Amino acid sequence: MTTEEFMKALADVKVCPVVVLDDAEDAVPLAKALEAGKLPMAEVTFRTAAAADSIAKIAKEVPGVIVGAGTVLDREQCARAINAGAQFIVSPSFSDEVAQYAIGHGVAYCPGTCTPTDITNALRYNLPMVKFFPAGAYGGLKTIKALSSVFPQLKFMPTGGVNTENVNEYLGFDKIICVGGTWVCKKDKVAAHDWDGITKLCQEAYDLTHKA
Repeated sequence: MTTEEFMKALADVKVCPVVVLDDAEDAVPLAKALEAGKLPMAEVTFRTAAAADSIAKIAKEVPGVIVGAGTVLDREQCARAINAGAQFIVSPSFSDEVAQYAIGHGVAYCPGTCTPTDITNALRYNLPMVKFFPAGAYGGLKTIKALSSVFPQLKFMPTGGVNTENVNEYLGFDKIICVGGTWVCKKDKVAAHDWDGITKLCQEAYDLTHKA
């Protein structure tokens, strides 16, 4: 997936579900739950051993869901994610080796940033968007607006501290293309296999952010 295609998909969903899976067998029913809730995208974090297999299962069995890898820290993880079928790569920080590998393989890369230095590093690769993480801890929308005055060409995807109370405040700023949504795919609901509950959270997030 090219960066342009990824950005269009983000703009359409507005909330990108951030997914943590401890068991790859949960990947397909979870992806179907996201799709049913009108948020057909999954950022599967590389925090667990099940991540690569989960991405592979979603890519193969739920083609309507755009699946990518999150919390990608190094070249080895990036390679494993892309080989598994990840259509985009997200990091909590900026990484030269991840940027080089993802871009070199034609896969969209969204690095985590929170300072002007982070953003400047990302711009060396002509990246049109960055993740702002952890958004809540680093001043949220106020900081993004300040950074945007210096980097007007960039789009941001704030993650961390975004919720139903403030999501539309974030999305109301035109430099924010999408938010990372941890609340739509809570770990306790995954552990309980409460797929209907996840679909409900996704649908509520979709309705909240897609008001006419």
